[in-house]
Amino acid sequence: MKIFVINPGSTSTKLALFENEKVIWAAGAHHSSEDLQHFHHVNEQYEYRRDFIFRLLAEAGIPIEFDAVIARGGLLKPTPGGVYAINEQMKYDLLHARMEHACNLGALIADEMAKKCGCPAYIADPEVVDELQPAARYTGIPEIERISIFHALNSKAVSRKYAASIGKHYEELNLIVVHLGGGISVGAHCQGRVIDVNNALNGEGPFSPERAGTIPADQFAELCFSGKYTLRQVKKMLNGKGGLIAHLGTNDVASIAHKAEAGEEPYKGVLDAMLYTVAKQVGAMYVSLRGKVDAIILTGGIAHSDYCVGALRGQIDYLAPVVLIPGEDEMGSLAFNALGALKGELPLQVYHPQ
Repeated sequence: MKIFVINPGSTSTKLALFENEKVIWAAGAHHSSEDLQHFHHVNEQYEYRRDFIFRLLAEAGIPIEFDAVIARGGLLKPTPGGVYAINEQMKYDLLHARMEHACNLGALIADEMAKKCGCPAYIADPEVVDELQPAARYTGIPEIERISIFHALNSKAVSRKYAASIGKHYEELNLIVVHLGGGISVGAHCQGRVIDVNNALNGEGPFSPERAGTIPADQFAELCFSGKYTLRQVKKMLNGKGGLIAHLGTNDVASIAHKAEAGEEPYKGVLDAMLYTVAKQVGAMYVSLRGKVDAIILTGGIAHSDYCVGALRGQIDYLAPVVLIPGEDEMGSLAFNALGALKGELPLQVYHPQ
């Protein structure tokens, strides 16, 4: 099975060709600010990104003859997890998405490419996967409902891989999955559904290298109305300039961990505090699963850090066995999902949000 994978990021486009689960070609590039500056909306980048992909394939001598094309899912309307065939409703919602990001272009390009070679086009587990149980949606303010935005693709992929490694199905297990990256998400996976998870994008849960996480509401309200900051600046505090960047001026966790291991302050104190907030969120998800947890999976880029894993493990390993699956293989995860759909091992979902 030849599977072509497309992963557009805000300033990059990553591509890979797989034969089953083995990558046989990979390419991509960083798009400079000069290349993108004349686009006023991400939708205007469609032809630029599409032509870039076709050019790289032509230069590599790769014919457009695939068994499936799969793209990183965009910021759609909330939908359950799984593999989705790209349909007209999905394309419409991506073109008119409330949240603007280059990932919204992936499915549009995949659909055009798949039509050229007569194969199916998919997405899988977009960031907006929403399987929250009813009680997890409420806050104390009726106008504000909790939103499910997390690292769904990697979280579900490592869950399935772990389940397979012990001879089980993902749908048979209760797992807590901790994705440790620029943002941090901690989800309660109950027999194949993420029944609770922190909003890892917009300010909830642990603080992270770039995000503020949950902060005292009254103090934050006073800050918002202090007259010192614009709405845009305040939102950047929550996502982009919060967390380790705000405290230490850097999001380089490897460098911070090296200094923390040597006992250097404030690096040790701040990093240990971040990991403490992660451990607290693991405890919350333990309660969501009523203490019935088969494993706690640590994944994402920070899971490569021995210091961070050791500090975190010491706070949570009495709850359930801790499993380490470091990194974030988005390309491999997408290929894994497409192959599962082609083989009939993963059911194909239909996108039709309410």
